[in-house]
Amino acid sequence: MDAFAPASVTAVFAPDDTESGSRGASVALEDGVTVSVAAAEETTVTVDGEPASFEPVAGVLERLGVAAAVDVQPDTPIGAGFGASGAATLATALAANAQFDLGNSRDELLSHAHDAEVDAGTGLGDVFVQEAGGLVYNVGNGRQRVETDEPVEYASYGGLPTADALADEELMATVREEGGAVLDSLPDPPTVRAVVERSWPFARALGLPTERVVEDVARVEAEGGVGTMAMLGETVVAVDCEGVLPNRTRVSPAGARLL
Repeated sequence: MDAFAPASVTAVFAPDDTESGSRGASVALEDGVTVSVAAAEETTVTVDGEPASFEPVAGVLERLGVAAAVDVQPDTPIGAGFGASGAATLATALAANAQFDLGNSRDELLSHAHDAEVDAGTGLGDVFVQEAGGLVYNVGNGRQRVETDEPVEYASYGGLPTADALADEELMATVREEGGAVLDSLPDPPTVRAVVERSWPFARALGLPTERVVEDVARVEAEGGVGTMAMLGETVVAVDCEGVLPNRTRVSPAGARLL
């Protein structure tokens, strides 16, 4: 059984102590992750056919009470700020539910995928964006969505250790303050351009952008576009430009689905 979930890029976020998640603004991308799930005596995970350790994927299968062989086929790099871990986990939940005729609702599968991600330290809400599609944001009054399919360009140079960053109390205190200020400033409803443009000073305030990221954003701005750094990865995403960055996709208006 095959399923697909869009990748997602979080431009800005701020931890929310009142719930298991965070405030933030993210977009789902048509570049995403396809998984193939087959029954097996014990769970194994491969990425493009090669054996791999993939804790949240194994974790969501455990929550569903099944063992399976899962092959993960990503369009984007894993661990580079595209939410590929969440996309793989959510797609696995959808495919396993169908493969084993488990009868879980979409909301139940979403909850299982989110819990597996949180336990693995690989995300704080990517799956909610990937389930919905479009521009998904939460400025403090619940998740809301803007329908859009506008073009997005990106360049990726590798990953940052998400779990380490989420456990860094000093960094997360800055994230809470700076990210909260950006989210409070967004128009209602926000545009993708507004989210990207206002999140770049947020990334700079965290001290995370590398020289390559800074240079790419400057090139995007020189062409009239806006760019920022994906949270969390050495990855640049940009809108309102064409041919500046090496990869081009679109915001995915559709969420995760069986194939």
